[in-house]
Amino acid sequence: MALLTPETTRWVAAATALVFVLASVSFVVPASGSVSPVPFDDTVKTGGTSVDVRTAEVEGFEVPLAQVHFSRYRYIIGYYDVRTAAADVSTPESARQFGDPLAVFVTDYATVSPDLDGDGYLRTEHNRTPGWARASEASFVVDSGARVPSGPIAVPFSDADAARSFADAHGGDVVDWATLRDRAGDPLSSRLAAFESSVAAHHEWANRTAAASDALFDRPVSTVVGEDAPTVGAAVESAPANTTVYVPAGTYSVDAVELNRSVTLRGAGSDTRLVGDGNGSVVHLRADRSAVGDLSVSGVGEVGTRRVRAENESVDWDTRVELAYGRGDAGVVLDGANGSAVRGVKIDTPASGVIARESADSVVDGVTVRGADEPADGFMGVVLIGSRSVVQDSTFIDGRDGVYTHRADGSVVRDNRMEDGRYGVHQMYTSDALVADNVVRGDRIGVVLMTRPVGNLVVGNDVRESDFGFMPAGSDTYVADNVFADNDYGMDVSGDRQVYVRNVVAGNGVGVRGSSTFPTNVVVRNDIVDNGVRVESSLGPMRTWTAGGEGNYWGDLPLEDADDDGVYDRAYQPSGAVDAELGREPGALALSESPAMRALRRARDAVSGLRGSGVVDAAPRTEPVQPETLASLNATEETDD
Repeated sequence: MALLTPETTRWVAAATALVFVLASVSFVVPASGSVSPVPFDDTVKTGGTSVDVRTAEVEGFEVPLAQVHFSRYRYIIGYYDVRTAAADVSTPESARQFGDPLAVFVTDYATVSPDLDGDGYLRTEHNRTPGWARASEASFVVDSGARVPSGPIAVPFSDADAARSFADAHGGDVVDWATLRDRAGDPLSSRLAAFESSVAAHHEWANRTAAASDALFDRPVSTVVGEDAPTVGAAVESAPANTTVYVPAGTYSVDAVELNRSVTLRGAGSDTRLVGDGNGSVVHLRADRSAVGDLSVSGVGEVGTRRVRAENESVDWDTRVELAYGRGDAGVVLDGANGSAVRGVKIDTPASGVIARESADSVVDGVTVRGADEPADGFMGVVLIGSRSVVQDSTFIDGRDGVYTHRADGSVVRDNRMEDGRYGVHQMYTSDALVADNVVRGDRIGVVLMTRPVGNLVVGNDVRESDFGFMPAGSDTYVADNVFADNDYGMDVSGDRQVYVRNVVAGNGVGVRGSSTFPTNVVVRNDIVDNGVRVESSLGPMRTWTAGGEGNYWGDLPLEDADDDGVYDRAYQPSGAVDAELGREPGALALSESPAMRALRRARDAVSGLRGSGVVDAAPRTEPVQPETLASLNATEETDD
C-alpha cells in the first residue's frame, strides 16, 4: 500500500469531511403528483435533426413530437422524433440522469385528418393542430410513406382505428408503444451515420466547387501589363471577358483595381507585387466568375470595421455586425461575385485579407494573410458574409480572426493554418457549415460558434497552445476526431443536442468544461487524459457522458475491470472531489472505496437531491479510443523536452 505523506493525509482528511457533509444532505424525493402535457415550447428540446425542424417551420408540415416527464428532473424533455423518445426513455443512461419516466405524451393525429403531400410530409386538414395522447395508450404507424427530410417517421394516434385507416392509405404497420420501444434501435448510431454522411457531402461539394474554379486560371492571356497596357487598371479595363490579364514580376502602385467582368488577374507569383495607397481595399471582384491569383498585395487601408452611419442606427444588431465586419478594408473584396476565386495570393494587411460578400460558391484557396501584430489592432484573414463559400489550404498569421463567417450557411473551411490571432475560425449566424482539418496555434480560441447556429460539423481540427480549444453555442453540432492539446481549456461542452465523439483532449489546464444548463449533449468515445483538471462543471444538473453502454477514456485509473470487457466496473465521476484525484493522489483510491463513499454513490444514483452539478461516466473505458494520436502527442512532448 502506498505511504501517505503529510500533504496527502491533509487532502484525505479534507475529502473525507466533504463526503460526510454531502452524506448529511436530506434524502428528499420529489412527489410526482398528477402529470399533464405542457406546450412543447415549454420543454427542453432534443432529438430529430436541425434540417427537419427548420424545414418544417418554413414549409408548415408536421414533425411528430413527444414529451417525457421524468421523476428526477425538474424540466420536461421534448423530442422532435417519437422514435428517439422511445429509444431514450428506458436506457440506463436516461435512468441515471433523469430517473424513471413518469409519463410520455405524443402528438395525437386521430382527430385532425392527417394526409401526406407529394414529398411524403405529414400535413393536417386545414393545418389543424394535433393534441396530446399518452404514449402507453397510443398506436403508432411505422414504415409508411410518412417522412421528414432526414427519413421515415412514426405517426402516433390515440385511436387504433384511425391508425389502421392511415396505414391502409399510406402503407406501414400499426404497433403499440412497447413494440416501438423494442424496435427503436440505437439513436446515437443513426445520428452518427447522418453526421458522417453530411461531412462527406460537404467535402464533395467543396471538391466540386474548387474544381470548377480551376477553369478561371486556365483562361487565355489577352493583356500583359507593360506590353499591352501601361498600368494594371488599364489592362483590366481593356481585357475582354473570359480572358486573363497577366502581370509580370515587379512592383506596381495601384489605386483600387476593379474587375467588373469575368476576367482573371494573374501574376508571376509573390514577385508580382500590387501596392495600394493605404486608403482602402486594393482589388475588387464585382462580376461572377472573376478571379485573382499568383501575386502579392499590400498597401491595404487600416479600417478593419466601418462604423454604421447615423441613418443605420435603427437597424438590428445582426445587421450592424454584418455592416461593420463586411465593409472594412481588405486586400481583395468579392462583392456579388458568384463562382469567383482567390488563389495563391499573399496579403499583408492591417485590416482584413479577403472579404466575400454575397458571393456564392466562391473559393479562397492557398492564400497567405499576415495581419496586425496585435489582434485588437487588426481584423480578419477571410470574411464570408451571406453565401456559402470554400476556404482551404490557406495560412493566417496574426490579425484578429483567421476565418470569420456571417450567415454563410453551408460553407466549408478546411485544411488551413491559423497562428497567433484572436480566434482561428469564428462563426456567427452560420449553420450547416463544415470546419475540418484546420491547425490552430496560439490563438485565444481555436474554433468558436456563436449566436445559436444549428447543424455545424467540427471535424479533425488540431488546436494547441491557445486559451480555449473549442467553444460552441447552438445545437446539433458534430464535434469529432479533433485534437485539443496544451491549451488552458481543451473543449467546452455547451449548447443543446451536440455530439462529441472520438476527440483527443490532452495536456490542457482544464480538459473539458461542462457549461450547458440542460444535459442533452452526447459525450462518448473521447480520450480525455493528462489534463490539470479533467472536468470543470458547476452549472446545471449532473450529466451522464455515456450512451449505449459506451463512455470515455480518462487515462489509466486504479479501478477494477473484473470481467475484462474494457470498461471499469463502476461509474467514474471526473468532476468529483475524490474521483478527480484517482491516479494522482495515493489516498484517493482508498477513500473512493470506503464505505462512506460507496454509500454516497448509491444514494446519489437513487436520490436527485444528492447529485448536484458535475459529470459522471457510467462506462469509463480502460483503453484509449485514439491510441496512435495519444502516442504521437507523447512523442512530441518528449521531443520538445
